[in-house]
Amino acid sequence: MTRANEAKVEWSTEKKQWHVVITVGAEVIKRWIGEQPHEAADDSLRSLAISTAKDEGYDLDASRVSIAR
Repeated sequence: MTRANEAKVEWSTEKKQWHVVITVGAEVIKRWIGEQPHEAADDSLRSLAISTAKDEGYDLDASRVSIAR
């Protein structure tokens, strides 16, 4: 499995939903994360980002996931 460089999870005030941006080299993958409240715990969001990366075929280290509130 290819390793992703990093991921950023951020809240979209417009859509009232979490959004994950996964970076793999020059490629950027953007996905919406399910029904998580704005107050969701960082660990939960980090796990969702890792799961989303795996769904896309990438391995992602938890230490490379940042959360922007």
